[in-house]
Formats: sequence, C-alpha cells, structure tokens
Amino acid sequence: MKTSKIKLNCNVLRDGHQSLAATRMKTLQMLPICKQLDDWGFHALETWGGATIDSGLRFLNEFPFDRLDALKKACPKTPHMMLLRGQNIVQYAHFPDDVVTAFVKTSAKHGMNIFRIFDALNDPLNMKCAIKAAKAAGAEAHGTICYTTSPVHTVEKFIELGVELERMGCDAVVLKDMAGLIAPIEAFKIVKGLKDSIKIPVWIHTHDTAGLGATTYMYAIDAGVDAIDLSIAPFANGTSQPDTVRMLALLNGHQRCPEVSEAQKDSLKEIRSHLEAVYAELSDFTSHKNEVIDTDTLEYQVPGGMLSNFRTQLKEQKMEDKFDEVFREIPVVREALGWIPLVTPTSQIVGMQAFLNVKFGRWEQISPQTADIALGYYGRTPAPVDPDLQKLAAKQANKDPITCRPVEAPDVKHLHMEDLRKELEAKKFPADDEHCVLYAMFPAQLEQHLKGPKLSPKSDEAAAEKAATAESHMVSCSRQKRYGLTIDGKRIEVGVEELV
Repeated sequence: MKTSKIKLNCNVLRDGHQSLAATRMKTLQMLPICKQLDDWGFHALETWGGATIDSGLRFLNEFPFDRLDALKKACPKTPHMMLLRGQNIVQYAHFPDDVVTAFVKTSAKHGMNIFRIFDALNDPLNMKCAIKAAKAAGAEAHGTICYTTSPVHTVEKFIELGVELERMGCDAVVLKDMAGLIAPIEAFKIVKGLKDSIKIPVWIHTHDTAGLGATTYMYAIDAGVDAIDLSIAPFANGTSQPDTVRMLALLNGHQRCPEVSEAQKDSLKEIRSHLEAVYAELSDFTSHKNEVIDTDTLEYQVPGGMLSNFRTQLKEQKMEDKFDEVFREIPVVREALGWIPLVTPTSQIVGMQAFLNVKFGRWEQISPQTADIALGYYGRTPAPVDPDLQKLAAKQANKDPITCRPVEAPDVKHLHMEDLRKELEAKKFPADDEHCVLYAMFPAQLEQHLKGPKLSPKSDEAAAEKAATAESHMVSCSRQKRYGLTIDGKRIEVGVEELV
C-alpha cells in the first residue's frame, strides 16, 4: 500500500458554495479567510470554474476575472484550480478552438494553475483542445473522468480512458463522481487499476450526497490515490464534499494521514466560524434537503439536486403522481442515447426527455438537445445510439448524424475571437481577451454587467441580494437549466438543476 501522505484539496471557495448555496458566495465574503486557507497546507484551492463565472455575472455583479485576481493575490502560495467543461468551457455549447485556447491562456495569465478538464460524454476529442491549451500556457492539465453507472461503464473502461488521457499529455487523471454514487469498493478498483496502468498522479472527487463520500475516500486512499477533494463546514457534507475536520478524524492513525498541527486545527475552527456567518447570510439560497444524506440518489442514479428540483417541477405541472414514472424513464433515455453520463449538460437533457416521454408518449416529442446527442453533435457516446431514435432525431432536426468533433460539424457557425472583438468594439465595450471569452459564453450577462451600476464594497448588499433574488425567480439558481414547452397552446417552463 502506498505510504506517502495523502494530499488534501479545498473546494470551499467553489464547489462548496455551489453545491450548498447556489454559488452565491461573494468575493468579499471569501477574502477574510484567504490567508488562513493559503497558510493551512492544502495542496490546491478550487477557486473558479463550474458555475462561479455565470453566477458572478448573473447574480453578484462581479467581473469574474476580478475575483480570480483578488483570490490569487490573497492566496499566492497555494496552487489554484478550476473545473472546465472541455470544449464547452463553462457553458453548454461547443466553442471554437481559438475561443477555448484564449480562455485557458487568459485564465492562466490571471493566476490559474490547474485546469481540471472534463467532457459530459467522456469524449477525449472534446477535451483535446483544452488540454493542449493548458499545457501551452504553462499550467497543469488534469484529464477528468466522469463516473457513472451503466452496463458499458466498467472498471476496465474507466482505466482505459485514464490511459488515453495520459497519452494525450495530461499531468494527472481525476476520477470525478459528481452525484456521489461511487461505492468504496468500486473506487478502490478503479483507483488501483489507474495507479497500476499510468505513471501520472490520480486524484478523486466525490460528493457526500448519499453518505458514501468519506468512506469512498478512505478506500481510494488505501488504493493509492494521490489527492482528495474536501470542503469546510458548513459548506461541506450533504451535496458538497466531506468536511476537512471530519476527514482528518477518519484518517487519524492511518499511515497516510497528513500531519496536522494544533495551529492548523485552530485555523480550521477560525475558518469555520467565519463560514458559519456567511452561510447564515446566504440562507435564501440554502436548503436543509441539500445538507442531509439522500439515498434516493442511489435508487435513481442521478445527481441529488436533480431529484429535488424535479419534484418541484412535476408538482407545478400537476404531475407529482408521475415522479416514479419519470425517473424510471431516465435509464430508458440514457440507454437509447448510448448510456451517456449524467453531468452538466447531459443530466438536464436526459431529465427533460424523460419528462417529455411520460407527458406525451415515448419519443413523440424529442427535444432539440436530445436530437443533437443522438446525432453526434455533443460528441462520441459511450455506446452506440439506438438506430431507430437516431432516425427519428434526424427527421425531426432535419440534419444528418456526424462522427467528427462537434465543433467541426459542417454548417455549424461559430463566433471566433476576432468576431467577438468586433462586436464588443461596435458596442463600445472593452474588447480584450478577458471580455471576448466571457462575451462568447454569456453575452447578455456581460452586457448587463457592463451597462449596469457597479457595486462598491461598501454598497448596500441587502439591496443587491434583493435584486439578485428577483432576477433569479425564473431561474432559481445558476445551477439550473430551464426549457420552454408549449402544451395545448399554453407555455410552461421546466427546469433541471445543474450539478457539476
């Protein structure tokens, strides 16, 4: 068994508050604990990526690169890492290579050290450009495997993907369990297989949604994993990562437990004290359901946030009695679409199609996003798409299947960096790379930010929260993807929560 000390990453400044407080923590609420976090001895701090960029623009009136600058200045010693959706960057659509490259290069310039790169379908072709860009920028590229369960997702297949990511030049491989599904024994087998097959480090990321997270980490540590992701209470446990204090208690006496001084223990208490006050300030965006173990996620094999949100949506549509039927339909949709993993944006797409199948009859209405997956416009699926569904999708969408990289699909038009620059200049907005890459992903939100009043650190934050809450009425949080449907002449909206 590996005897080197396990490395601990801290995700409280990104995934911690994304998972438990709708990504609403402001930079000003983070800064008071940055020195303690930087001094504590964490191997890396997750400070950006995921939904933080969208949420900063949409709800907090923060320019995302300003947050990165502030956190890097406040935490200069510890490497910073971010979650990147490959060719999607931090959005849902595929962006051209020059935009992906510019985003990575610019982020590295502002201090990002580690890019954790994944694809919703685990298609390496959709990760290739971002991996290459991170390496070229002098940063670390961590190829990330999205864990899921299906007849085609075997231990051997996950190991094969890790080998391929190493061959693509990745500096580490991360096993990412976004729904908290991975059982301890399964984690041991995958980590052990990866450690035996590749020479680069292996990291693991999970959530404690179903109560497995901390135990899974223990088994992964015994299998030789190099680093684990943790958070700090109250932004820990539940749908977030296991708490650092809790994990250290579990590791106490283990030969791979890192040495923690009394000063470090006191520091964690100080950090928690500050975070408890912040958690109270964000009470409008927290929920007790996200704080406790939810074993339903094991039964339905979907992210916990997706479960709670779908219950609400079905109730709004007076279909609460169809909950079990809709969720029984999810594996049917997944199988037909080649057993795709359930992670942003595929979790939203599969959930929506399951709803449509129950509401109107199986495949009577195919969402445009489902059609795109069936036709290859999201990438290579883990297993072949059902041929009958593919024919229906092609007929409905009036386009042919593709086998190339989605970003290279024929007749698909993209805005490249120069196009984005010209549009910003025409609007009299800044047109540097920072603004261009944000405009590519969030044009309306960036424009609103640039046109709107700027909040100073001493501005009325209560008023700002009130405005953000009003704006979020139709999109309950930045982790939610909403779709519009017209049924019998009546327009409705259905949403599925994002969990990455």
